[in-house]
Amino acid sequence: MLGYIAKRIAFMIPMLFGITLISFLLMHMAPGSPTELYTELNPKVGAEFRERFEAYYGLDKPLPVQYVTWLGRVARLDLGISFSPDKRPVWDKIRERLPITLLLNLLSLVLILATAVPLGVISAVRRGSQFDRTTTVLVFAGFSVPSFWLALLLMKWLGVDLGWLPISGLESLGAANLPPLARFWDRVQHLILPVFVSAVGGLAGISRYMRGSMLEVIRQDYVTAARAKGLPEWRVVYVHALRNSLLPIVTLMGFWIPALIGGSVIFETIFAIPGMGQLFYQSVMARDYPVIQGILLLGSGLTLLGNLVADVAYALVDPRIRFGRT
Repeated sequence: MLGYIAKRIAFMIPMLFGITLISFLLMHMAPGSPTELYTELNPKVGAEFRERFEAYYGLDKPLPVQYVTWLGRVARLDLGISFSPDKRPVWDKIRERLPITLLLNLLSLVLILATAVPLGVISAVRRGSQFDRTTTVLVFAGFSVPSFWLALLLMKWLGVDLGWLPISGLESLGAANLPPLARFWDRVQHLILPVFVSAVGGLAGISRYMRGSMLEVIRQDYVTAARAKGLPEWRVVYVHALRNSLLPIVTLMGFWIPALIGGSVIFETIFAIPGMGQLFYQSVMARDYPVIQGILLLGSGLTLLGNLVADVAYALVDPRIRFGRT
């Protein structure tokens, strides 16, 4: 097992370099530059200031030199200094926002698994029933609805019209002065809409995969043999069939984690949540290259780590994977 994990980690290193190189090139090929953004709207800025600005941040050097210089800093665990007026270290900015994004994505993942797996199992066991048809319609509706449209609709309905839930930020004004329990409830209310919107797409997709996987497993001979032994139906479904039907879901979750992190840019911006997604959006608009590169590097690392965890979990469940028999 250790050999399998070592091979997977060795495979991740060139992939991480490839992701950083492609993202670096795409970012510099995009229209606009930090120099134009910070100087063109100021008539008092001359050519000399532009040259000093580019020289200070190394933007006057060829792209390969800039990339190698950035990699050298990363190797020393230094992500550089932000181009924004506060000139703070990039790592400090990311470190402040990363826990919020991780919390939102963890809550979304728990909601997806807690809802999608039972829905998929019940739909498969009651195939063709009213419950199956209803959930199929709802799931496809949820899968096809754009996240930003759903977010705006819920904000208008639940937040503005009914006033049941807050529609922005993580805390109400003055929440720091509330008793601990009231402050906790205030935070929960602020998280309900972002977590739900973030989980809808994953919930719809995972429940459909779970239903398909369960349908395939319950047709296997060993499930028929379990029924022939006279075992109760719940034991056949939830003990003998469920474990094997979860195998494709374990792999799928490894690919779904990057989608959750990427989706943070949309719902954190819409709900004004001060997480990593909102920081990424603001940095792209400001052409703040060091922050963009730092977030892309961290996001790529988390994505590859998620895939590694999924592969290891799959290999633990099915030993043929780590011995290369499939």
